[in-house]
Parts: sequence; structure tokens; C-alpha cells
Amino acid sequence: MKTSKIILLGYMGSGKTTVGKKLKEKLNVPFWDLDDYIEQKFNSTISSIFKLRGEMYFREKERQALEDLLENDKRMIISLGGGTPCYYDNMEYLISFEDVKTFYLHADVETISKRLELEKDKRPLISHLKNMDEINDFVGKHLFERKEFYTKADFMIVTKKKSVKSIALELEKLLT
Repeated sequence: MKTSKIILLGYMGSGKTTVGKKLKEKLNVPFWDLDDYIEQKFNSTISSIFKLRGEMYFREKERQALEDLLENDKRMIISLGGGTPCYYDNMEYLISFEDVKTFYLHADVETISKRLELEKDKRPLISHLKNMDEINDFVGKHLFERKEFYTKADFMIVTKKKSVKSIALELEKLLT
């Protein structure tokens, strides 16, 4: 594998962490979920950071954590938070590395909304939404706004009606 870092990006609930864990097994490469890394590094939950310091403070810490991981010499798989590519110059930063490959996991609004409804309380950006219609509207709007960032990825993988195993296999083939 010539690629030093494999970056999975996409909207929250698109399967980045699940696919990242499967890839870790297949490639025997360390895996980091950026949100988990942030929680460890700053000894606080993402929800607490949002609540106590606000989204822009979180985005600053998110960038610091991203830089930490990318500056590490080891090969690894990193799943980003859904908003990571959309703040600062994060996408330009990611694609500036020759040995970094970015993969946009493109999931549709309906699939994402169903997944997010089940974990709404753990997601600060959507915890205030009351029903599935509000979640669908929120997700649809965000996907539209974030598309310009996500589509800068080196590769796009449409995940609709695909198993985690088949997505991981598709991604693995793109690396060769």
C-alpha cells in the first residue's frame, strides 16, 4: 500500500466508522475515528465541548486533532466527522498530501436519517430535532451545503444497498 493515510469522509451516519473498522481488519492498519481521538486528546465528550464551548471552539480542536494524526508517520485509516471537510481549509489540507487518499462515502438522505434517528441524543447537531421529517429536512439541507466539500475527495463510493464488507472491498480495490 503506497498510501500512508486513508481518509473516510461523508455526512454523519454515512458509515465512515463502521467501514473504517472493517478496513482495519482487512488491511491490518491502525484506525482512528477523529471524534474518538478528540475526546481522548481533550478529555471531554464531543457533546460537552459543543455545549460548554460552542461549535467553533470544537472545530478549532478538530483541526488540531486532524493535524496531529496526519503528522504521524504511521500508516492509518481515519474517519472524519461529518463537518470536518467543511471548516477552515480542511479539504485542501487533506488533498495537499501526496500519500493521503480521501474517500467520500455517499449515503442518501433516507438512509442517513434512519440511522441518525436512532442515535439523536449522541449527536449535538441534531439533538434538538423532534421527528423524522425534521431530521430528513436537516440532513437534506446539510448534504446539499456540504456537497462541494465532499466531492473534492479523491474517490466517491455510493453506499446505497451495499454491505459494509462490499464497501470495504471496493475501497480496497481503489487503493491498488
